[in-house]
Amino acid sequence: MLWIILIIVIAGCVFLPGLWVKHIMSKFQQPADRYRQQGSGGEFARHILDRFGLNDVKVEETPDGDHYDPGAKTVRLSPDNYSGHSLTAVTVAAHEVGHALQDSRGESLFLMRQKLARTAMVGERIAGIMMFAAPVVLMLTRIPQAGALTILIGVLSMGLSTVVHLVTLPVEFDASYGKALPILKEGNYLHDGDLKHAEKILKAAALTYVAGSLASLLNLGRWIAVLRR
Repeated sequence: MLWIILIIVIAGCVFLPGLWVKHIMSKFQQPADRYRQQGSGGEFARHILDRFGLNDVKVEETPDGDHYDPGAKTVRLSPDNYSGHSLTAVTVAAHEVGHALQDSRGESLFLMRQKLARTAMVGERIAGIMMFAAPVVLMLTRIPQAGALTILIGVLSMGLSTVVHLVTLPVEFDASYGKALPILKEGNYLHDGDLKHAEKILKAAALTYVAGSLASLLNLGRWIAVLRR
């Protein structure tokens, strides 16, 4: 019974943040024309970028979810937020522009995340190879320590992804509360009463990676437990 409760708690920690984020984003997509006079999310992103002199940063629609691509210097918004005129659309646009501002100012945490992300991609490949190789190494060498060492290398490589997730969280919160929220407040872009709702959307945007962070930590913990055996 204790294990069942533990599994339910862990599953809740991993999946509930993602469900809450989807709920908040969907909730404030209505009314869909609330900010029609101010323009769509894509147009609002373009306005803020120009306001801060980031004329070289592009704004594009993407099916791959809202994000800022530092390599292409592009704010990419999902179809609903790129073409939409809802509170969610303009608030998410402000959040992604927040990342463009972090990039343009060379902020240390943002730059660290980019470097770690590239390293983590290599680490994930190494981790996958090591985990598959461990039984083979053990079978060929018949030395338990050799198999354990192979798994250890895989776990350490996997840990790079966990570090990236942990660094991502403060970067996301800064994009929401250090960049987007002051922009929305000082520019008086929102209708009366919408700021408190925009704060919920910004929290949801910042927490998008929490589920991934928890899953990464749990996965790392599982392999460490295996290694200790």
